[in-house]
This record gives sequence, C-alpha cells and structure tokens, in this order.
Amino acid sequence: MTEHIPSYLERIDEFRWRIPRETKHGMRVDGIVYADERLMLNIREDKSLEQVVNVAFLPGIEQYSLAMPDIHWGYGFCIGGVAATNPQAGGVVSPGGVGYDINCGVRLIRTAIPFKDAKPLLNLLVEQLFSSIPCGVGQSGQVSFSRREMEQVLEQGSSYVLKKGFGWNSDLYATEAHGKLEGADAEAVSSRAYERGAGQCGTLGSGNHFAEIQVVEDIYDEEAARIFGLEQKNLAVMIHSGSRGLGYQVCEDALRELAKAPQKYGIALPDRQLVSAPIESPEGQRYLGAMRAAANFAWANRQMMTHLTREAFEAVFTQPAEALGMHLVYDVAHNIAKEETHRVNGKEIRLLVHRKGATRAFPPGHAEVPQHYRSVGQPVLVPGDMGRCSYVLAGQERAMAETFGSCCHGAGRRLSRKAALKAAKGRSVLDELRQRGVIARARSVRGLEEEQPDAYKDVREVVHVVHNAGLAKLVAKLRPVGVIKG
Repeated sequence: MTEHIPSYLERIDEFRWRIPRETKHGMRVDGIVYADERLMLNIREDKSLEQVVNVAFLPGIEQYSLAMPDIHWGYGFCIGGVAATNPQAGGVVSPGGVGYDINCGVRLIRTAIPFKDAKPLLNLLVEQLFSSIPCGVGQSGQVSFSRREMEQVLEQGSSYVLKKGFGWNSDLYATEAHGKLEGADAEAVSSRAYERGAGQCGTLGSGNHFAEIQVVEDIYDEEAARIFGLEQKNLAVMIHSGSRGLGYQVCEDALRELAKAPQKYGIALPDRQLVSAPIESPEGQRYLGAMRAAANFAWANRQMMTHLTREAFEAVFTQPAEALGMHLVYDVAHNIAKEETHRVNGKEIRLLVHRKGATRAFPPGHAEVPQHYRSVGQPVLVPGDMGRCSYVLAGQERAMAETFGSCCHGAGRRLSRKAALKAAKGRSVLDELRQRGVIARARSVRGLEEEQPDAYKDVREVVHVVHNAGLAKLVAKLRPVGVIKG
C-alpha cells in the first residue's frame, strides 16, 4: 500500500509520519501526522495534509505542525490539527486554528443505572431527553439571558449558570479549566453575536452535535475506570455541543477584522484562511478576549444541558439524579486556543496552543488534572459515530513530550455532508440504527442522513493509533443505545 502514500511523507514508525520542512519553501517546522497506513490512505484523499504544511508557516510556531489520526479538511487548519505558537518569538493567533464552533466539546455523565434495568424504559428515556433538550438550527432554550446576564455568562462560564441552579458545584472540578478561561472580554463580542446567543444557552444545535445514552460495554483499564467512576454495563450520557451561533459569529467577526493584519504585521501566509495577528497585538488580544468569552459560553451551554439531562432521567426513573449517580466524569474542549506551559528544548515556556478538532490529554501528575484523577491522568473523551461506539482514554506523558498534551477528538469525517446524503438515498438511517440497537430521535431526517455512521471513519482505528502511539491509553468503550440530534 505504501506506493499510494505521497512521496514527501517520511514514515517515522508504525503510527507517525513526517512532512519535512523542506517540502515547501517557507515552512518553519516539520509536520507530524499520527496515523497508521490504513488511515493514511484515507487521509491523502483530501487537502488536509496540505493544510498541515500551511500551518507550519505560522510565525512563532514551536516544534511541529501536528495532526491527529481523525484529521480531515477544515477551514484554515485541518480538523485534527494542533499548533503551539510562542508570543515571545512573534507567535500569532489564528481564528482558523480554533474554528467557527469555538469550544465545541464533549462531556460525559456516568450513572449507577444498570442497562438491564433501563432497557424497558429506553424509548421513554430518549423521548424525554428529546423533549427536554432543545435540538436543531435556531432552537431556543428554556432561559433567555438579558444583555447584562450574557456578559456574566461570557466572563464567568459554567460558574454563572451554576449560581442560577443549573447543576452541581462538583461539576466545575470535572470540567477543563473549571469551565472558565481567564481573560474573556465580553466587550470584544459583537452585538450580533449577543443576539444570536441570547436564547441558545442550554441547546444542542445541529450538525454533528448530539446527546447520546450509552452503555459502558468494555473496560480496558480497571484502575482508571474505577477512578473515573465507570462501571461495566451501566448507563452513561455523552453530550457534544459548543458555543452555537454566538461562537460562529465571533469567528466570522474575527476573520473580517483580522483580514488586513497579515499585511500590517508582515506575515506571509500560503493560505488566506490562516489569517493571523501577533498574539500581543491589539487585534490578537481582541480576538483572544472574544474567543475566550465564546468558550465560556460553550461551557455554560453544556452545563445547562447537563442539568436538563438529569431532569429527564429523574422524570423517567422517578428518583433524584443524586440517587441515580449522575456525576460528571469530565468535560473537554475540542476547538480552542489556550495559554499553557510546555517544555521545549529543555525549557518551560508559555505557549498559545491551538487545538482544532483535537482534545487535551494531560498525563498523570499534571497540576491541571483534577486531583481525584491525577494518579491516572486526565480523562480523554473520544466520541465515535452514533452506530458504533465511543471511548474514554487517559492522557499520557508522551502526549506532553510530543503533542503539547493533545490527542484525537473523535472519529473524523470520511464523507462530506453532501456525499453522505447521496449515500443515504433509498435507505432509512433510522431503521438501520434501530437494527444496531440504537433508538434515535432527530429534528430532521436530513440531519440523520448527514451524520450516518458511514460518514465517519471507524473510531476504533483512530483510538488504536493514539493508544499505541502512547498519547492516551484506553480505559473504556461505550456503546450507543439512544441518541438525540438536531
């Protein structure tokens, strides 16, 4: 199969490939792609490898332009891309390295409910979840915040909605960054973004977003699973959503406002979608302030949906969520730029780490891993498609050494939405899911067809790479049994 691999790719080992900086004049660092040979054959079919090359042009980029095994083509950066820039070396921030759905992310809620006890109630549970969590384009939530309340959501994140009664205080300690990025600037968010987000906190959205009832099917690391509170054959709930229309608008505004920044600061880029500004510039700081505010909104959004999920389970099982053991395992961000300290060439330096369709995977002992998980590492949540499975892993030290503490974020698309619709013609995705033992409810048939299992790579192959490459170790496999979508 190697004859079908692009000639400029150098194979490092079974799970890593190098794109030498000499591949294209202007690259400042090598590109490194995590994939096995089978996945690489799929990766080469779009322009995502070209995007790995382009990201290597960014001023101040450190070590490598990185791509995870779920890599596919995106705006500016590939989805699955990671890059760290150094503000002390003229490093830039690029909205394309975060994406439109700022802080799109995943959270996992465990339960003490055995699947065998829940199975007779599964239809009712899916219907209750679908009626409790607003799904779909433009859907509004139960709460519409005033401008002043929105400002507090944007600056305080999860903690603000917790004060309003939407969740448990313990949820904060199981959320990346405690659900709040410092330096959020509510004034940097446009009026249009406020308008789009005002009624959307506590809503799922559309596209690949979902709330999924799962069964802990397999345990690979009993100690880590015990510490994460995952028990085989019990139910869990995974929620995947982001900053909704507010985050989209923040990105759109930034791309427009930064359009002339490369010329102003003498930044030569091979792709205008990588529009960037120095981190320390007024333009860079303004975008970062707005991006952090949108990230905080996304955490508040997922926190409110956690509350709605617990209410749905309480209604069906007629017991309090506490008695049902509905504790948050963890919440991770997928589309974000964060200031973090990393070791580069033997020195600890502060970097801005762009993760675009990639998740943090900090190792055992790291100060930012919750104390109760520190012995095994940060939970890494990797959703698959709604017909196969998802995984829980734990971050490892090799991720800190090689990928700025980063890992894959999901299965990665194999088909575009247009191609997925074409492939679904004459089929019933709803019936196919039911045959796989998955009850699905969606706002539209089109949404199910666009997100059908065949539209995605097999997540089992993706996590096989990151596990064997040493970025994160497998802890548990979760099988879907019920899903709601927009």
